[in-house]
Amino acid sequence: MSDSATIRPSTLDPALAALLKRDGQGLVAAVIQQHDTGEVLMLGWMDDEALARTLNSGRVSFWSRSRGEYWRKGDTSGHIQRVRSVALDCDGDALLVRVDQVGAACHNGDRTCFDARPLDVSGGDGE
Repeated sequence: MSDSATIRPSTLDPALAALLKRDGQGLVAAVIQQHDTGEVLMLGWMDDEALARTLNSGRVSFWSRSRGEYWRKGDTSGHIQRVRSVALDCDGDALLVRVDQVGAACHNGDRTCFDARPLDVSGGDGE
């Protein structure tokens, strides 16, 4: 299946869209990071239109894989993400979205989605 087979209609600049390497569902991973502390808050998924909405509105929008619809962070919880910057990685398959996070980033109420399940690491000095 080609990337273009799953791309939904979008208002994203075609030149930017051409840089994206999407998965089989037409999505790229979006890592959300607190702009001033570097804290990684969450991971979401964006298609071309979710990225366009994010770039044009200043609020983070995602494509929900489970619900099959767009959602904007904070519309129901009030825990909004104000966009400070967006960067595309060198491969074009991931985005780094730096934000001002208002309230919890995780749907379970934690500050980040990575607070609840730290894993033990063993194996020496990491080399």
